[in-house]
Amino acid sequence: MSADLKIVVVEDDRDRAISIVDALKDACVCDVVVIADRSGLARQIAAHQPDIVLIDINNPTRDMMEELTLASGPLDRPVAMFVSGNSDGMAEAAIEAGVSAYVVDGLSVQRLKPVMDTAIARFSMVRQMRDELAETRRALEERKVIDRAKGLLMKAKGIDEEAAYALLRKAAMDQGRRVPDVAEALVTAAGLLG
Repeated sequence: MSADLKIVVVEDDRDRAISIVDALKDACVCDVVVIADRSGLARQIAAHQPDIVLIDINNPTRDMMEELTLASGPLDRPVAMFVSGNSDGMAEAAIEAGVSAYVVDGLSVQRLKPVMDTAIARFSMVRQMRDELAETRRALEERKVIDRAKGLLMKAKGIDEEAAYALLRKAAMDQGRRVPDVAEALVTAAGLLG
């Protein structure tokens, strides 16, 4: 686990919060903030900008899951949720909300570091997959625009696909822009001209 983690612990029981903070201080070099009042939880978490959030709760509610989802906090940082018992559908709701680790049978200080390490690793893996998916979608959209622009050039100038791409590439170099940007401008202009 990396040093100097900023951790938010959501725990309303004062004695339990103290034992969690002590266990965290023993397990890693970290700055720990405890949130005892769950009202406006997403706002409170966002205000602290933690590296990871640990939520210890007996019975999570759908409202809590919705608030986590709305805040997009779990999409910005790993969240480990420790619950006392397995409620129907709550594990699925937690995963949909972006919770990185959902641990049934509560938080035990012995499992704290391994669960945190797992939540951070899982979050990093999911974030990397999300980033790769977004990049792939962006590249596909750019490819579609380039193909449309090549089609417009082929039709307007009576040239083949290779020549149309060469023309796009030359225009991009002349203007100091990317080929997809030039293609987008051409497609937009053609749309305006009808």
